[in-house]
Amino acid sequence: MQKLIEKAAVLIEALPYIRRFSDKTIVIKYGGHAMSDAELRRSFAVDVVLLKYIGLKPVIVHGGGPQIGQALERMGRTSSFVRGMRVTDDATMEVVEMVLGGKVNQDIVELVNRGGGRALGLTGVDGRMLRVRRKTVQGEDIGRVGEVVDVDPRPIAAATDAGFVPVIAPIGVDDEGTTYNVNADEAAGELASALRAEKLILLTDVEGVKDAGGHFLRVLTREEAAKHIEEGTIREGMIPKVECCIGALRDGVPRAHIIDGRIQHALLLEIFTDSGVGTLLSH
Repeated sequence: MQKLIEKAAVLIEALPYIRRFSDKTIVIKYGGHAMSDAELRRSFAVDVVLLKYIGLKPVIVHGGGPQIGQALERMGRTSSFVRGMRVTDDATMEVVEMVLGGKVNQDIVELVNRGGGRALGLTGVDGRMLRVRRKTVQGEDIGRVGEVVDVDPRPIAAATDAGFVPVIAPIGVDDEGTTYNVNADEAAGELASALRAEKLILLTDVEGVKDAGGHFLRVLTREEAAKHIEEGTIREGMIPKVECCIGALRDGVPRAHIIDGRIQHALLLEIFTDSGVGTLLSH
């Protein structure tokens, strides 16, 4: 009986969050270990389907860095990175499109479908959803890496209104029709802003954001996060994650979360419990 009571307590804890977020858009950046571990993949799919069935509008933006790296390695090619972003020449871009827009996207669509949902695969090129320009980092040209300059959310809205879970590969297009690799965190942040999402959630392979002493930070304001980047506390691959959260908050998204995707049902724990499982960034 005690176990049943505990289950009821979990539902009661979730109830105000279900009420609050019903009919709200939640943009989820899916990547890291959660994409490669079989049990975590199933857990993620169940979470997304449950969100959809109880009235939320989940939108998935996926990464695929390890898969791109493996494909390049099989071809005898290596990658270099600048501030966590892959330098992308024309040959590498072909691999990016093949891996992100093809296999990875299709695998996630099928994963959600098997979990009981209805997913629809898209890239930022579809409907010119993600318009970009060539990006430079610290004055360095890193090839066909795009910086998002405009988002047309209508393809996503059409998919969600029709009952689908959009699954979006972060490939953008410029005014000349040239495709570009877009950092998945940046794409998720820009889409969250354009969709006026209630939440932006980034799944990572770490507990969350940590301070200089390695202590986990459960809550950060936008200003505190920017200061940590400036002081060098936040480094390397965490920089674009935190920067995209700061940008989304600046554009009106109420809350952004960087959570540990290595935990089963991390999405549900972050959205529907009081404690959460990651770092909350807010205004």
